[in-house]
Amino acid sequence: MNELHLTIKVIPNAPKTEVAGQMDNGVIKIKISAPPQKGKANQELLRFLERAFDVAKGEVLITSGETSRLKNVRVTGTQRDISCLIKE
Repeated sequence: MNELHLTIKVIPNAPKTEVAGQMDNGVIKIKISAPPQKGKANQELLRFLERAFDVAKGEVLITSGETSRLKNVRVTGTQRDISCLIKE
């Protein structure tokens, strides 16, 4: 089973949930349409990544940074790699 570890910078309150690019240090920027209140932005991030990596609910976990804009995320059970998020 494949496992990916990603560092993501979340930008909440965006008009639409989408990848905003990749920083020079490898951090992926993702705009989230939900506000950063009561875990709504985290929930939207998890849903977005589950769809992007085509995995079941619960296979994407925030491993650190739940209350921060900078989050470490683990994706398990995917056959995809980071290229499904970053379009060159």
